[in-house]
Amino acid sequence: MNFVEELRWRGMLHDIMPGTEELLNKGMASGYIGFDPTADSLHVGSLAQIMTLIHFQRAGHKPFALVGGATGMVGDPSGKSQERNLLSEEVLQHNLQGIQKQLEKFLDFDRGANSAQMVNNYDWFKDYTFLNFIRDVGKHITVNYMMAKDSVKNRLNSDTGMSFTEFTYQLVQGYDFYYLWKHHNCALQMGGSDQWGNIVTGTELIRRKDGGEAFALTTQLIKKADGSKFGKTEGGNIWLDPAKTSPYKFYQFWLNTSDEDAKAYIRIFTLFDKETIEALESEHAAAPHLRALQKALAKDITIRTHNEAEYQKAVQSSEFLFGNTGIEFLNELSDAEILGLFEGVPNFNISKTELTAGIGIADLLAVKTTVFSSKGEAKKMIQGGGVAVNKTRVGSEADTYNSDNLVNGKFLVAQKGKKNYFLIVAE
Repeated sequence: MNFVEELRWRGMLHDIMPGTEELLNKGMASGYIGFDPTADSLHVGSLAQIMTLIHFQRAGHKPFALVGGATGMVGDPSGKSQERNLLSEEVLQHNLQGIQKQLEKFLDFDRGANSAQMVNNYDWFKDYTFLNFIRDVGKHITVNYMMAKDSVKNRLNSDTGMSFTEFTYQLVQGYDFYYLWKHHNCALQMGGSDQWGNIVTGTELIRRKDGGEAFALTTQLIKKADGSKFGKTEGGNIWLDPAKTSPYKFYQFWLNTSDEDAKAYIRIFTLFDKETIEALESEHAAAPHLRALQKALAKDITIRTHNEAEYQKAVQSSEFLFGNTGIEFLNELSDAEILGLFEGVPNFNISKTELTAGIGIADLLAVKTTVFSSKGEAKKMIQGGGVAVNKTRVGSEADTYNSDNLVNGKFLVAQKGKKNYFLIVAE
């Protein structure tokens, strides 16, 4: 497998320094990508870089994942309109542990010579004094060179300006590259296209400081076809951590992509070969309403990010909400998973003690909760057969519900029509 050609046909490649392909064609090379530890989980925006490292390793090369324990204390100005808050060492260490655990799901750390390797730039910066840094590193890169970078120019021309801390970021990242080149024979740095300036600073530092040669490769920044930001929803980031974004919600994010986006994403975020993807595209074109591309994309990335069991549960959750799956399915879920499934659905709390004595359906849906605005409205819709509790149609306005009807001893699921769900929590 040719790494650069793999990125090309998948539409991932953005820019590549001359000589990079020749380096990779000689045999196993080492390359790295840096990951920002501003949270204890990566999100789907990081997946393109994770996939780059996966392809790099599959092509027989050695991938390094650098977690920025030191650079996380500074903050990269690339693509940012203002300086971010700096994190404490304690918070950074917590975040680094979470990120490392996630990367181990995607990369093979036990593969012989080209095993993936995790490094933390805090390890080589923690004892590096400021005076030594400006003497050993700062003298090799001119201010003119640093000022010419777009990330610097854009911030200097903005209302917020740029702190000295952020201005030095490219030197710090450049030294990361130098350190890995010097101590781990790492000749290639990869990243998103917004990182080109920082990466090239590293290659320049290696050349000026030691007369060495290093290379750069960047990938396309992922955008949605409608111009909106990839990985963002109304609820915020889509995280890889199931505690932050449930596997069901993660699965739905990919399932709900547009046809145009799905064509791009299935190349970028799956390991399907070209023939498989083209066959899926043909299948999708023949029957777009069946959403073959979206289903294949959502399945592959959900299984690799979580596991097969969570994928099956996400599919069943979708069938429960949008199909004919019975209420029994909820008994297989934990309370947290049920709450995650009904995230965004109106929730109501009622007294479990009151429910034990029994509550009439009209009171339950129009007094104890506001599923209906009035008992009259509730009764009218019940008579029309449009109300269900726990996936069973309410037969009469005289029906009563008690604690025996609770799912997991805690929940009632009400429906007004087929698609309007309400979760009643008895506590």
